[in-house]
Amino acid sequence: MTATSIAARAPRLQSIDILRGLVMVIMAIDHTRDFLSNATFDATDMAHTNPALFMTRWITHFCAPVFVLLAGTGAFLSVSNGKPKGELARFLASRGLWLVFLEVFVVTPLGWSFNWDFSFVRMQVIWAIGASMVILAGLVLVTPRHWIGALGVVMVMGHNLLDGLNPAQLGGFAPAIHFLHAITPVPIAPHKMLIFLYPLIPWLGVMMVGYGLGDVVSLEPARRTRVLAWTGLAMLVLFIAIRAGNLYGDPKPWTQQSTGVMSALSFLNANKYPPSLAYLLMTLGPALILLAFIDRAPRQITGPLATFGRVPLFYYLLHLPLIHGLAILLSLVRYGQAPWLFHDMMAQRGATHPLPAGYGYDLWVVYAVWAAVIIGLYPVCKWFAGVKRRHRHPLLSYL
Repeated sequence: MTATSIAARAPRLQSIDILRGLVMVIMAIDHTRDFLSNATFDATDMAHTNPALFMTRWITHFCAPVFVLLAGTGAFLSVSNGKPKGELARFLASRGLWLVFLEVFVVTPLGWSFNWDFSFVRMQVIWAIGASMVILAGLVLVTPRHWIGALGVVMVMGHNLLDGLNPAQLGGFAPAIHFLHAITPVPIAPHKMLIFLYPLIPWLGVMMVGYGLGDVVSLEPARRTRVLAWTGLAMLVLFIAIRAGNLYGDPKPWTQQSTGVMSALSFLNANKYPPSLAYLLMTLGPALILLAFIDRAPRQITGPLATFGRVPLFYYLLHLPLIHGLAILLSLVRYGQAPWLFHDMMAQRGATHPLPAGYGYDLWVVYAVWAAVIIGLYPVCKWFAGVKRRHRHPLLSYL
């Protein structure tokens, strides 16, 4: 690959930053809802939800799959731009371990809990990306490039065959299935709980597919657009086909509801934990279509999104404590205290410091606080993106 060809393609790769920035902005909606919503039930519980609340949750389903997919694509582009495989493998392994450390010792205590008791540790998307990077580091060294993407497709397409596995039936292998595919809490000490909400199967497969996607985004612009758009459309058609049949691809079948709108929402209510084949087709299909055309959107929109997309980890580590802090501020104004917000919100119902009766706010408040968070984070992210652009110190690549 010549330096000229790399330079010629660089502007098109702006689309990756734009798409990543878009899902980062959307992600903050879900986390704001986690801390502030007055709904006392799961937003996707068809027996209790409403269209506005459901769609507020559903739109954020696109975030994690796109994050993980583009992490794999970024790894491929590093090799394509001249980084030796050995150097890439060392970087992936070290950054992956760093991400796992951040998930446990920064994201949980400083984002979700605001305490250090580690009573409820959630292994979420940062863990999944980190652990998958460590494994991808080994695959890059020993597996032909095209096989990585193909094996990822097999994992994504076939992992629902594991849905019936019961960890209790696996004897000594039970601990492995907890972080590979099952979503079950694991006691690690008295009053200490660990749960892998993002198990490696199929998230590792999504990253491997993203690595294979690097071949597509490296094509000349017109062909790249066609391949991305048609592949995304094919994934959407496959999603509709397998979801309509309720035969394979999702352990949570859709059902007829009281109205046509609610039935449509049930159809969209694919399983996220772990992400089913239907869920991944539903989210990654439109993402590929968007990736094909997103850089044609007005610069006034794509510019700020690209800024966020250049500093994804920095943004992630800031947005959770900011949302959490705003939730505390609102509770202090409303209740004069906020002890329930110094514990993990996911574990709060009926906990030692339960939420007060009627806690939370209507969706318009959630969206107002979300907008304030995005506006507040933009200048900070723009500053840090400038720092990374001006200074090429290797340590900056870990943030």
